[in-house]
Amino acid sequence: METIAPLWLWLVFVTFVIVALFVDFVVLKKQGAHEVSVREAVNWSLAWVALSLLFNVLFWFAIRDTTGSTAIANEKSLEFLTGYLIEKSLAVDNIFVFLLIFTYFSVPPAFQKRVLMIGIIGAIVLRTIMILLGAWLLDQFHWILYVFGAFLILTGVKMWWAAGKEESLEDNPALKLLRKILPVSQHYDGEKFWTVENGKKIATPLLMVVALVGMTDVIFAVDSIPAIFAITKDPFIVLTSNVFAILGLRAMFFLLQAAASRFHLLNYGLAIILVFIGTKMMLIDIYKIPVAVSLGVVLTILAITMVWSSKTAPNT
Repeated sequence: METIAPLWLWLVFVTFVIVALFVDFVVLKKQGAHEVSVREAVNWSLAWVALSLLFNVLFWFAIRDTTGSTAIANEKSLEFLTGYLIEKSLAVDNIFVFLLIFTYFSVPPAFQKRVLMIGIIGAIVLRTIMILLGAWLLDQFHWILYVFGAFLILTGVKMWWAAGKEESLEDNPALKLLRKILPVSQHYDGEKFWTVENGKKIATPLLMVVALVGMTDVIFAVDSIPAIFAITKDPFIVLTSNVFAILGLRAMFFLLQAAASRFHLLNYGLAIILVFIGTKMMLIDIYKIPVAVSLGVVLTILAITMVWSSKTAPNT
């Protein structure tokens, strides 16, 4: 697993993530359980995007100083930006599923913030393991690229056919499994995950929600991580672009929650992006599509889909 990033940049990245999570937890504890306003969500979203871009600038200088090449620094920074954008885009679909889960379990708005925070920590840990494992597999078995590519194309086709259809959690296998394993209370007990009923300790619906959010994120990671590996094989770029996108997931959730209906066609765009990235991966040994072209295609698809969604959004 080779990476172009110097060791000190790895340390900076790890330190930043730890500090960011610590600050987020301190703010969360200070604010307590409360409903996040649109203004607060916008401010946090802008802050996370700004920090991600700032890190990419630092990454550019680090690569230029390490390699002595501005061209390589430009290429690697574009890879980070493209990976970040892909993960951000696919996270929107993830957020819609979170909305479905919160609606199904009638999660009070004041409790949603904590659920997402715990979900983000779990996502960072699990995705780090998956990315390092994926990098090792790609390093050992080149043919896995074709498996990833075919999987992304099939996922994109499936997403296209499923777009616009009403989703339900009733037949969700993960939910059925959790219900078999854990006895669950019918009522919330504040932000507690466990409560006592009839002298027995049982799970609250909030624990079920956290577990489902974690399982959902792992499922979506199976799509997004191979998609970023199609852009670059460097585990540092895949990991950092993924984690920075995840760090802003909570703020983006509350931002999109108020405008979910205006993005009703976004899944079609995401499906096309997955098919494009999968095709790029399948053609890797025949023709390597430039990173700048990939970034342009992703941006164009997202722009067209969002404009299309806005023009055809149902009146509320």
